[in-house]
Amino acid sequence: MVGIHSVARSRRKASTVAVLCAATALLTLAGCGGESSSANGAYGFPEAKQETASTITVWVDADRQAAAKAFQKANPDTKIKVVTYDGSANGSNSFRTKMQLFDRAGSGWPDVVFSSQNNDAAWASQKSGGKQAFAAVLDKGLVPKDTLSNFTEGSLDPCTVDGHVYCLRNDLAQTVLWYDKSLLKQFGYAVPTTWEEYQALGEKVAKEHPGYIIGTAGDAWTPEVFMWASKCQANDLTGPKSVTVKTDSTECKRAASMLDALRQNGTVPVVSVFTPEFLKKYSGKVLMMPGPAWYAGAIFNNPQSLNVPAGRLGVAAPLPWKGESEAVTGNVGGGTWFVSSHSKNLKGAEKFVQFVTTADAYQVDVAPGYPAYAPAAQKWIAKQEASKYYATPLQPVVTAASRVWDGWGYPMFSQEAIWAKTMTPGITGGKSIVDLLPTWRQEIENQAKVNGYAVK
Repeated sequence: MVGIHSVARSRRKASTVAVLCAATALLTLAGCGGESSSANGAYGFPEAKQETASTITVWVDADRQAAAKAFQKANPDTKIKVVTYDGSANGSNSFRTKMQLFDRAGSGWPDVVFSSQNNDAAWASQKSGGKQAFAAVLDKGLVPKDTLSNFTEGSLDPCTVDGHVYCLRNDLAQTVLWYDKSLLKQFGYAVPTTWEEYQALGEKVAKEHPGYIIGTAGDAWTPEVFMWASKCQANDLTGPKSVTVKTDSTECKRAASMLDALRQNGTVPVVSVFTPEFLKKYSGKVLMMPGPAWYAGAIFNNPQSLNVPAGRLGVAAPLPWKGESEAVTGNVGGGTWFVSSHSKNLKGAEKFVQFVTTADAYQVDVAPGYPAYAPAAQKWIAKQEASKYYATPLQPVVTAASRVWDGWGYPMFSQEAIWAKTMTPGITGGKSIVDLLPTWRQEIENQAKVNGYAVK
């Protein structure tokens, strides 16, 4: 497929999370550890005494158990212990919290950790309370340069701090416009080409086909789908230890106003796509839905979810706002793999993370999402199209990979957690999203300051 490597962004910040050198909020007890380590390891960090035949402990969420199984099948001689946890889903911060506990104890760290969040390199790359950073540096010889260079351009930005790579992306979660081609044809509607047309279509649907929907706004990643794609500068890392939080801009207000209108007419309900309520009310009634690439397998082509029949699901590239020359889009997760700097089997840990992010046996044959590793992404796209499931070509998914707006950063705190705490209750209670924008700004500022950021 042409264009699988994304084009360099016009305003890309060099190493976006390089600005994330703020001190962690929670202190750990210095001096309570007792691991034996090399003060100046070969890979750029202090290394524990290596035991190359030792079992590696791998933490995954439920969805990544398949990755561990694929590795075990392909590498039966490498001993691994798989531990399942929540993957820090929806900003639970469990990854960071648990590593801080191990820091206090001076032992217990897993060798590999998967996180569903893209902001963990912000803290995992930094020392905490005098203890060495959890994340191993990957680009000083631990992971081959050829492997790193084959990740889709820009995909490792969330993993890059001060010019060095601390994690590998599992998949990309660029948002696109999914739609039911059969329903659109049945209703006589065209695929919208701007956000304004999208809103106008929602207003028609509400009048002509009540009960059908064109999106949802009930998940914690709602701002990553709509606000990010509108260039809302609510989460812009603008310098060392500084973040710009501006939710009163035209870009923020236009997205919020659109969501208010569509929420009120019922075409973008405030309900999570992963709830029984959503399936009961909207199965067979999803006309379209802006959302990440992984919605294809997780929601649409999933017998446990919407189970949209083959030949109906189409996809369009991200929508621009009227007057803008090129659309940008947001990103919803994608996931990251970390190797622990405390690992006593770095070679085994590196072998695991390289396999699960690059090997066809997982990324092409099993993984539901668009791989961050470009050679695997090419094969993944080809496989998806060969399945004949989709009603349209998947080039829009490839196009979107290069259009994730770089004005939305990856700080230590979670935007999803903030939205879930401050916005979702108000929205479900009937408040206007436009009216809640100052509340959103205040909570972002509060979390930024707690984590050591200067707010502009």
